[in-house]
Amino acid sequence: MKPLARSFFKRDAVLCARELIGCTLGHAGTSGVIVETEAYAAEGDPACHTWKRHGARDFVSRNDPGTAYVYLNYGMHWLFNLLVKGGERDGFVLIRALEPLGGVDLMKERRRRGEVEELCNGPAKLTQALGITGDHHEVDPLSVRGWVLAKPAKTVATITSTRIGISQATDYPWRFLMKGNRCVSFPV
Repeated sequence: MKPLARSFFKRDAVLCARELIGCTLGHAGTSGVIVETEAYAAEGDPACHTWKRHGARDFVSRNDPGTAYVYLNYGMHWLFNLLVKGGERDGFVLIRALEPLGGVDLMKERRRRGEVEELCNGPAKLTQALGITGDHHEVDPLSVRGWVLAKPAKTVATITSTRIGISQATDYPWRFLMKGNRCVSFPV
């Protein structure tokens, strides 16, 4: 696997979200192919944390592209995002779903589930399966040992849809899915 370079995250957040489909994400002895993402723009996007959270705006200004933005959703689920900046539109890419590759038994143990398709088919499920928590906020997966962010082995077909699981800016077509993959959170 060829690691992603920092330059991969120095461009438009929407383009980056689309091109992360098919890449490999790994952490703590587990890994999977990214099959679903969503983009969020740091400016002008009411669904992005930067819209109302000064701390999120500070995060964007002080961190390098590719840095992990991990937050607790609804007080119980960790969600994993990657910072994208230096292109036309700075923002975040939420990793929504993975197709498990490595460490599947460990994922099953962490998730207390047996079906492979259900281990990482949602943003909270994948963080639990990969062992990602708030301790990983502001970690740089591109340079920290134990993380994998790698280019896809082959080109994959993607589908574009509107974002889901949010209440504002739901009409933005910034959700990307691997065509025909059974591990996405909500098929189109």
